[in-house]
Amino acid sequence: MDYNKLFRQKDAYPIMGEQLTAKNTKVLNLTVSNPHLSEVNLLDIADFNRFIKQQMNGKKYGIGGYMENRDIYRRSEVFAHDEAFRNIHLGVDIWTEAKAPVYAPFDGKIHSFRDNAGYGNYGPTIILEHEVEGITFFTLYGHLMRQDLEGLDKGQEIKQGQLFCHLGEEEENGNWPPHLHFQLMNDMLENDGDFPGVSAAHEADYYCKICLDPNLLLRFERDSQTESSIRG
Repeated sequence: MDYNKLFRQKDAYPIMGEQLTAKNTKVLNLTVSNPHLSEVNLLDIADFNRFIKQQMNGKKYGIGGYMENRDIYRRSEVFAHDEAFRNIHLGVDIWTEAKAPVYAPFDGKIHSFRDNAGYGNYGPTIILEHEVEGITFFTLYGHLMRQDLEGLDKGQEIKQGQLFCHLGEEEENGNWPPHLHFQLMNDMLENDGDFPGVSAAHEADYYCKICLDPNLLLRFERDSQTESSIRG
């Protein structure tokens, strides 16, 4: 399936309500290669928050993460899996203020939703199912406000550009600095209300074929002074 062609031909509505560009968005490096991460107490949410703000350097948004080998998951046992530590990020994170609105990129319907509670988990999560030009795909929105799940029904229609959720506070979003985990999948693998957002290194090639690069849809615009890849 040629998803590159599909997303080149069909414009998505900006999921944050505005296009992410080099003027308003900073690429963040949360990989093991960032020496400043060793100076952060990831178990202290205030310290973690300060670090994210510093990395954003005054920009409204921070972005990054697709297939990124991250160090930050050592803060939670959620990422221990089958004796292999999960540290390869399968989506993109968009860091900004709590309660920021999120909009549907295309017409779709509620595939599933769940409060994936627990330290380090997604917290409130919504998954949309889309069909564009006969091609079905799914978008996942994690770390939301709990109230966004109220009144939802599976199969409920969501229109392109519709405001349908918001970024959650730390107390409800899995204890993370406020951000949206955005993921693009071509197969739900029978998951419901949840989908792996991080894989072990030995599973990365498998998940890379299912979890597509979200920037196909986001079209984050970089200038010549901005990092050449949102992988950090």
